[in-house]
Amino acid sequence: MRRSTSQRAVTRNDIHRAVVEALERSGEEAAADLIVEDAARHLTSEPEVDARAIHGAVLAALLRHGADRAARWHCLYPLIRSDRLADSDESVDLSFSVNALRILAQRYLRRNELGEAVETPDGMLRRVAHAVAAADADLGGDPAVIADDFYDLMKERVFLPNSPTLMNAGTSMGQLSACFVIPVPDSIPGIFDALHAMARVHQSGGGTGFSFSALRPAGSIVRSTGGAASGPVSFMRIFDIATDVITQGGRRRGANMGVLRVDHPDVLEFIRCKRNPGAFRNFNLSVGVTDLFMEALGRGDDFALIDPVSGAEAGRLRAAELFDEIVESAWQTGDPGMVFLDRINAHHPVAGRGRIEATNPCGEQPLLPYESCNLGSLNLARLVRPGDHIGEGALDEERLRRAARLAVRFLDNVIEVNRYPLPEVTDATLATRKIGLGVMGFAEALVRCGVPYDSREGLRFARRVMSIIADEARRASAELGESRGPFPAIGDSVWPGRGWPTLRNATVTTIAPTGTISLIADTSSGIEPYFALSLVRNVMEGVRLPEVNGLLVRASEERGIDFGRLAAPLARSGSLRTIEEAPDELKRLFGTALDIAPRWHVRMQAAFQAHTDNAVSKTVNLPRDARRDDVAGIFRLAYEAGCHGITVFRYGSKGEQVLDIGGLDDASVPLTASPEFTGECRFCAT
Repeated sequence: MRRSTSQRAVTRNDIHRAVVEALERSGEEAAADLIVEDAARHLTSEPEVDARAIHGAVLAALLRHGADRAARWHCLYPLIRSDRLADSDESVDLSFSVNALRILAQRYLRRNELGEAVETPDGMLRRVAHAVAAADADLGGDPAVIADDFYDLMKERVFLPNSPTLMNAGTSMGQLSACFVIPVPDSIPGIFDALHAMARVHQSGGGTGFSFSALRPAGSIVRSTGGAASGPVSFMRIFDIATDVITQGGRRRGANMGVLRVDHPDVLEFIRCKRNPGAFRNFNLSVGVTDLFMEALGRGDDFALIDPVSGAEAGRLRAAELFDEIVESAWQTGDPGMVFLDRINAHHPVAGRGRIEATNPCGEQPLLPYESCNLGSLNLARLVRPGDHIGEGALDEERLRRAARLAVRFLDNVIEVNRYPLPEVTDATLATRKIGLGVMGFAEALVRCGVPYDSREGLRFARRVMSIIADEARRASAELGESRGPFPAIGDSVWPGRGWPTLRNATVTTIAPTGTISLIADTSSGIEPYFALSLVRNVMEGVRLPEVNGLLVRASEERGIDFGRLAAPLARSGSLRTIEEAPDELKRLFGTALDIAPRWHVRMQAAFQAHTDNAVSKTVNLPRDARRDDVAGIFRLAYEAGCHGITVFRYGSKGEQVLDIGGLDDASVPLTASPEFTGECRFCAT
């Protein structure tokens, strides 16, 4: 149905008003009339025109005409009324990317009862800084001064906390931690208590990990009824379904980690349970592997399955047969990964509090039952002193040390102001006060310093960075402990015997995947290499934005290379190493996840793990044609190299993915990514 002339006139007036205001507010000069005409043309085929469609058309037109600052301002306009901005102390920060602004608007900015955003991104950072600094009022500091320090740290994008802190600090929700582990005991009341706890955690914005290893295997006799038990996998389905209908803090779907010990009688069913498309879509899975199993695998022996209720042997399997099943499922679906339970517990500094059997959803945070942990990441890309050209920078170690110390204070304060979802979580968390300081922007930092990811120099860079962070974080925690008191369970820990009797936090370092906070910071994710150097991102309905690695463009220009010759083939494959005419120097420096051999992925994870208290989230991304033997080799190498866990993701092994590498399958199709794509394929692809 054709639109009326009056409807078109109103639409054009709206477009003109939006374009002119964006240009004026941002101070950007561009041909407004041309942009209006462009936006209007892209609306003529729509049967109906609403505010969302007009907004998207104007945004796309501004970007097509190079009005980037105006496009950023336009992203904020529908969210915060101009009359409110005029009366507010909040500034409109245009340093965020368009995609970051969209994500902030959708998930992070505080809203009123009508669902309208009532703060700018800058206001969000001030809200978080003041809420977290409030802890200093009772801990001997000046909250106003500390709030300014916290704000500056986040404003410069040198450090960002985990998403629940950004979303909930200073709000009525007030739950600031991302990581929880909930125990699942072997009883119907206990199982449904765990389900209730999961719902409370997800509703507050956290993610949950579970060990289902205490549940009796399928077919076991239940003494109270005389019936047969259905087994852990059947109960996992209940948790999976419940997650579907609970949204984290009203803003995103919940996430879980399911762990089952390798010696549980139902382990084969667990390993195979995600081979059916769509099954357990709200779970990442990991087999809890023991040293006994790995030793049996190395010898070619069988090993015992143990009934978790009686402790008696319940059968035997060849270790190689079970390992092959893990490899097959991981090759097919990306699940399960492996967590090396004995290694995790050997390095757990508070072993006197019990044994760890599970981790958070992405595997980087092993926790005791009911423990939670709040995470934050230092942006290494912002901690490099720039050189005259791309590749000539150097790590600013002094600034890194200062940032690490302030970040530890921030994370310790979060423990104080946090509103925990359950009393059991409060008690367990306050006993050990675990925090996890990690990094993001590692791949970008390497490029800025001229260091290839897959090189010995890259491994040395990783060890140096993480050793500095670990040392400074531990010292900062000890100093906080001297003034605020050590964590209550320090007597159950190894720290007094190692010369750290005043530590405030049982653990201080974790390498998280960073997810959306790396998009907000406009840098590479966690310690992952770049996944693609060029892609098209579906920012919103009707708006697709091309993204090209800015460092690559600059590096090409500095070397007198015509980047235009590389742009088209790069848009299809995302990798320089597939382009024959690309210079070898840039191919080496800008290696992507699928360019890098699996052994280098594992070695990099191990390099960070050597200086990390908790664990390291890292995905070994593999091309579609990777073999099962490749997966097996990765799992074995991870154990030998000292990793605490390992996951793989073979491109194309899931039906739904947030990145479509069209160029690998069809040379005419560019890479296309969702707004949430950050490079961690396994954890984003559900």
